[in-house]
Amino acid sequence: MRFVLLMAETDHYERWPHLSDAERAAVFESFAAFSAAVAERGAVVAGEGLAGPSAAVTLRPDGTVTDGPYTETAEQVGGLWIVDLPDRDTAVELARLLPRSGSVEIRPTTDG
Repeated sequence: MRFVLLMAETDHYERWPHLSDAERAAVFESFAAFSAAVAERGAVVAGEGLAGPSAAVTLRPDGTVTDGPYTETAEQVGGLWIVDLPDRDTAVELARLLPRSGSVEIRPTTDG
Protein backbone atom coordinates (compact mmCIF):
# COMPACT_ATOMS: atom_id res chain seq x y z
CA MET A 1 0.00 0.00 0.00
CA ARG A 2 1.43 3.39 -0.93
CA PHE A 3 1.42 6.38 1.38
CA VAL A 4 2.52 9.99 1.01
CA LEU A 5 4.11 11.46 4.12
CA LEU A 6 4.11 15.26 4.14
CA MET A 7 6.48 16.86 6.63
CA ALA A 8 5.40 20.28 7.90
CA GLU A 9 7.09 22.52 10.42
CA THR A 10 6.39 26.01 11.69
CA ASP A 11 8.69 28.53 10.00
CA HIS A 12 10.86 25.73 8.60
CA TYR A 13 12.55 27.82 5.92
CA GLU A 14 13.35 30.67 8.30
CA ARG A 15 14.76 28.33 10.97
CA TRP A 16 16.80 25.87 8.84
CA PRO A 17 19.66 28.27 7.98
CA HIS A 18 20.18 28.98 11.69
CA LEU A 19 20.51 25.36 12.82
CA SER A 20 23.92 24.22 14.00
CA ASP A 21 25.84 21.55 12.10
CA ALA A 22 24.97 19.09 14.88
CA GLU A 23 21.26 19.91 14.63
CA ARG A 24 21.31 19.43 10.86
CA ALA A 25 23.23 16.17 11.25
CA ALA A 26 20.54 14.91 13.65
CA VAL A 27 17.85 15.66 11.07
CA PHE A 28 19.73 13.76 8.37
CA GLU A 29 20.34 10.86 10.78
CA SER A 30 16.57 10.68 11.35
CA PHE A 31 16.01 10.57 7.58
CA ALA A 32 18.56 7.76 7.23
CA ALA A 33 16.97 5.76 10.06
CA PHE A 34 13.54 6.22 8.50
CA SER A 35 14.76 5.13 5.05
CA ALA A 36 16.46 2.04 6.50
CA ALA A 37 13.37 1.07 8.51
CA VAL A 38 11.10 1.50 5.49
CA ALA A 39 13.46 -0.61 3.35
CA GLU A 40 13.20 -3.42 5.93
CA ARG A 41 9.37 -3.40 5.83
CA GLY A 42 8.59 -2.13 2.33
CA ALA A 43 10.12 0.39 -0.05
CA VAL A 44 10.86 4.08 -0.38
CA VAL A 45 9.31 5.04 -3.71
CA ALA A 46 10.50 8.66 -3.58
CA GLY A 47 11.52 11.34 -1.14
CA GLU A 48 12.33 14.97 -1.78
CA GLY A 49 12.86 18.20 0.06
CA LEU A 50 10.88 21.12 -1.29
CA ALA A 51 12.00 24.61 -2.24
CA GLY A 52 10.62 27.36 -0.01
CA PRO A 53 7.13 28.82 -0.35
CA SER A 54 8.49 31.86 -2.18
CA ALA A 55 9.33 29.54 -5.11
CA ALA A 56 5.75 28.18 -5.32
CA VAL A 57 2.95 29.19 -7.62
CA THR A 58 -0.67 28.15 -7.22
CA LEU A 59 -3.12 27.51 -10.04
CA ARG A 60 -6.53 28.68 -8.79
CA PRO A 61 -9.86 27.12 -9.84
CA ASP A 62 -10.63 30.13 -12.04
CA GLY A 63 -7.39 29.59 -14.00
CA THR A 64 -5.34 32.41 -12.48
CA VAL A 65 -1.84 31.71 -11.24
CA THR A 66 -0.69 33.36 -8.03
CA ASP A 67 2.72 33.46 -6.41
CA GLY A 68 3.20 31.47 -3.23
CA PRO A 69 1.65 28.44 -1.58
CA TYR A 70 -2.00 27.48 -1.58
CA THR A 71 -2.78 28.65 1.95
CA GLU A 72 -1.37 31.18 4.34
CA THR A 73 0.00 29.32 7.32
CA ALA A 74 2.96 29.37 9.67
CA GLU A 75 3.42 25.63 9.15
CA GLN A 76 5.32 24.98 5.93
CA VAL A 77 5.59 21.72 4.02
CA GLY A 78 9.32 21.14 3.69
CA GLY A 79 9.46 17.70 2.16
CA LEU A 80 7.67 14.52 1.32
CA TRP A 81 8.16 10.78 1.13
CA ILE A 82 6.27 8.26 -0.95
CA VAL A 83 6.55 4.84 0.63
CA ASP A 84 5.14 1.39 -0.06
CA LEU A 85 4.34 -0.37 3.22
CA PRO A 86 1.99 -3.15 4.37
CA ASP A 87 -0.53 -0.91 6.15
CA ARG A 88 -1.28 2.44 7.80
CA ASP A 89 -0.15 1.28 11.23
CA THR A 90 3.30 0.50 9.82
CA ALA A 91 3.42 3.90 8.10
CA VAL A 92 2.58 5.65 11.38
CA GLU A 93 5.10 3.55 13.31
CA LEU A 94 7.93 4.36 10.91
CA ALA A 95 6.97 8.04 10.58
CA ARG A 96 7.86 8.35 14.27
CA LEU A 97 11.51 8.02 13.17
CA LEU A 98 11.32 11.33 11.28
CA PRO A 99 12.40 14.57 12.99
CA ARG A 100 9.94 15.63 15.69
CA SER A 101 10.21 19.37 15.01
CA GLY A 102 6.96 19.38 13.06
CA SER A 103 4.01 17.27 12.03
CA VAL A 104 3.87 14.46 9.50
CA GLU A 105 0.65 13.95 7.54
CA ILE A 106 0.29 10.32 6.42
CA ARG A 107 -2.12 9.80 3.57
CA PRO A 108 -2.72 6.71 1.43
CA THR A 109 -2.60 7.19 -2.31
CA THR A 110 -5.67 6.33 -4.37
CA ASP A 111 -3.72 3.77 -6.42
CA GLY A 112 -2.57 2.02 -3.22
